Amino acid sequence: MAVPSSLVIARRGALQLTAPLTTCYRQLSDVASRTELPEGPGFAEFVSGSVPIPAKKLKKKKRLRLPDWAKTSVPKGKNFSTIKNNLRELKLNTVCEEARCPNIGECWGGKEGTATATIMLMGSECTRACRFCSVKTSNRPAPLDPEEPVNTAEAIAAWGLDYVVLTSVDRDDLEDAGSAHFASTVMELKKRNPKILVECLTPDFNGNYEQVAHVARSGLDVFAHNMETVERLTPNVRDRRAFYRQSLRVLEMAKEAQPDVITKTSLMLGLGEQDAELEQTMRDLRNSGVDCITFGQYMQPTKRHLKVFEYVTPERFEHWKQQGDAHGFLYTASGPLVRSSYKAGEFFLTNILNKRQAERAQQTAS
Repeated sequence: MAVPSSLVIARRGALQLTAPLTTCYRQLSDVASRTELPEGPGFAEFVSGSVPIPAKKLKKKKRLRLPDWAKTSVPKGKNFSTIKNNLRELKLNTVCEEARCPNIGECWGGKEGTATATIMLMGSECTRACRFCSVKTSNRPAPLDPEEPVNTAEAIAAWGLDYVVLTSVDRDDLEDAGSAHFASTVMELKKRNPKILVECLTPDFNGNYEQVAHVARSGLDVFAHNMETVERLTPNVRDRRAFYRQSLRVLEMAKEAQPDVITKTSLMLGLGEQDAELEQTMRDLRNSGVDCITFGQYMQPTKRHLKVFEYVTPERFEHWKQQGDAHGFLYTASGPLVRSSYKAGEFFLTNILNKRQAERAQQTAS
C-alpha cells in the first residue's frame, strides 16, 4: 500500500512525521479502510484499544404466555371512578395502582361497604428495589406529608368502608422508618370510626422492635408483613436489605407487642420455589405465631423485572390452600389472583374480628 507523500518528509534517510502521531495513524487507517479493510475495524481502533466486537445474535428467551385463569377484565364501574377521583383530589397513593394489582377493578368496583382500596402511605417512592415490584425507587424520596394521616382518615370515612388496608413504601431514609406516621394514620381512622377494622401491611422497619411495636399498639386489628417467597429465593427476589429471618422476626415482634393482634403474611408462587420449601416456610410461619397466609401468582410487572418461572394452575393453588389449613392457619387464601390485601380475605377476617370485638365487649361488661 502506498503511503501519501503529504504525510512524511525524507530527512537523512529517515521518515519524519509532519503531524501528530495519532493524526497520521487516523489518516493511514482511513486509506486502509477504503482499500483493504472495508468492513473491519480501522488502524486507529487497534491503537486505541477500542476494537468493536460484533455482537452475537442470541436467541431471545420468550416470556411465558399469560394463561386464561390469570386474566382479568378492564376496571370500570361507578365506585371505581368515585374512589379514583377521591384519591386524586386528596393526593393519596394506592398500592393497587403503583403495584399494578390485577384485582383493582374488582376491589374498587365493589358495592358500598365492600369496595376496598389499599392506601399506600408515605409517598410513591420506595428506598428499596425488590426485583418483583413496580413501585418507583429513590434514595431520597420526598418528605412526608404531615397532613396525610388526616386526609386518609377523612377519605376512608367518606367512603363508608368497614375494612381498610394501609400499606407503605419502605422509608429507610427516616430515623423511625415511618412507624410514627403509620401509627398516627391508624389512630386518626379509629378516632373517626371506632368500629372500622384496620389492617396494616408494613415494611420490616429494619427489624427494630420499638418501631414494630409502635405500629402494632396503634389500635390496628391485623398486622401484616409479607415474606414474599421462600428462604432460598429471598436474596434474588427481594432487596438486599430484606432478610427471610428478619421478616419472620418482625411478625413475632408484633405478637409480642400486642398478643391479641392477628398476624398475616403472603407468598408469591411461580418464582421457582419447590414444594418442600413452601412446606418449610409454612412451618416457620406457624412457629412464629402467624395466623393467616395468602398465596398468589407472581406477575411480571414490566420487562425489567423478574421473569415468571411458571404459571401455577388453580388446582395447585387449591392444594396449597388445603396445606395451609392443615398447618393450622386461622385463614388461608390461595388463588392465581389472590393478593395480600385481596378483599376475599377481608370478608373472612371481618367475621373473625367482629367476633373478637364482641367477646371483648362482653368481657368488659361482665
